[in-house]
Amino acid sequence: MKKYNVAVVGANGAVGEEILRVLEEIDFPLAKLVPLASARSAGKTVEYNGEEHTILELTQEVFEENNVEIALFSAGGSVSAEFAPAAVAAGAVVIDNTSHYRMDEDVPLVVPEVNPEDIALWQKKGIIANPNCSTIQMVQALKPLDEAYDLVRVDVATYQATSGAGKSAMEELVKQMQAFFNFTLDEAEVKAFNQQIALNVIPQIDVFMENGYTKEEMKMVNETTKIMHKEVALSATCVRVPVLRGHSEAVTMTFDSEISAAEAREILSKAPNIVVVDDPSKELYPMPKDCVDSNETFVGRIREDNFANNMLHMFVVADNLRVGAATNAVRIAQKWIEMEEGA
Repeated sequence: MKKYNVAVVGANGAVGEEILRVLEEIDFPLAKLVPLASARSAGKTVEYNGEEHTILELTQEVFEENNVEIALFSAGGSVSAEFAPAAVAAGAVVIDNTSHYRMDEDVPLVVPEVNPEDIALWQKKGIIANPNCSTIQMVQALKPLDEAYDLVRVDVATYQATSGAGKSAMEELVKQMQAFFNFTLDEAEVKAFNQQIALNVIPQIDVFMENGYTKEEMKMVNETTKIMHKEVALSATCVRVPVLRGHSEAVTMTFDSEISAAEAREILSKAPNIVVVDDPSKELYPMPKDCVDSNETFVGRIREDNFANNMLHMFVVADNLRVGAATNAVRIAQKWIEMEEGA
């Protein structure tokens, strides 16, 4: 198998570190690793396969200088906007983990378990977009059920971990909890979020839009339609919770036909990268603490609605830094390689 020169932009960030771990775990066909970050991080090192690799400064020329063939971006939308075109110009395919290109009509938005065929559209701009973390795990579970019952509406409430806002947000939760036990919580810094996150939940992720929904909530609405290639009526309420890693979602689905929870459980158990954890008699259900470092999406609490025979409820949990970011990006890269080598 051919091996590839791979750049990881934002290599020392929360998602960048996970990308390196996932690449290592799956033994990605890597010829050369090119870790990239801002000038202030250049010269630091990251570990890969037991070796230290020096972080290079992200510049317009670095992709061509290092013959980069695959560039994985996870350093913020403005960084992708500025540097992704340079990576494409150097001959690389860009897999972008930010929101910048997601709704660009010339950029495929891909979850490999749902719409792998869209990867073939990458040549339009040389870029493939990675969806929002909360969208990825949801559509992974929605897709097989949509195929069976024809999905018409989704109502979802998310419980999103602090890691979704980066390393500093995780650190803020830890520091606030330490302050609580030191009886100094009132003095603790509130910076990563607009409210105290320790011992609290914040029903706002990102800014509010004119329609009363937040930008995060509208991402789920718009991205789901683009990924699933159908207009799904979707309403989301996104909530930040005091959890370090792992997003949870309470999902209510309305279908065009009568559903069966037992059959849905069977369908999901056979779906790719889905693990059903659903035994109420043993109090078994998905929880964030059990999904950390996992590349699978966990589904449980699968049950029929009490009043409508075409509605189903479930609870979906995944490691947002992995399934919701790094793992999905690496799976896109794997599928892209398959297509390129099979062409």
